[in-house]
Amino acid sequence: MTLNRAEAEDLLYREAALLDYGRWDEWLNLYTHDAIFWMPAWRDEETLTADPGVELSLIYYEGRTGLEDRVVRARSGQSVASRPRPRCVHCISNVVVSSSGAEVADVTASFVVHLHDVRAERSHSFFGRYQHRLRMESGAWRIAAKKIVLLNDTIPTVVDFYSI
Repeated sequence: MTLNRAEAEDLLYREAALLDYGRWDEWLNLYTHDAIFWMPAWRDEETLTADPGVELSLIYYEGRTGLEDRVVRARSGQSVASRPRPRCVHCISNVVVSSSGAEVADVTASFVVHLHDVRAERSHSFFGRYQHRLRMESGAWRIAAKKIVLLNDTIPTVVDFYSI
């Protein structure tokens, strides 16, 4: 069974809504156990870093365990930057299934995340492109890799898994 655009949109929209509402356990369940969550940095004005093992990344988690740990810290109050949690709304568009087989699909999309930082009493937006690798597991498509290309990388406040 190959993935069609409507199914891809449904998964990406669901992921966005779960982040917006802070339903992080459900959000984590969208990811495979070996998932990679990566937001590379810009090496220069036109080139992204390519290897998170040796180059700077804005965010990098290899395996869902890293995401789970980050969720625990965000919930616990141990992350001062996450209290109070900024108010976010994710807007996803231009969803394209670039390849799809029975077990793996690649999906790209554009995003804008509107964020209100309650502490600083200011709002701003992050925007860019997502690249998802989806994998069929137990009869459902799950996120095996997510690459976030942040186009406006001058970050006025905290950026975290829930705000991009």
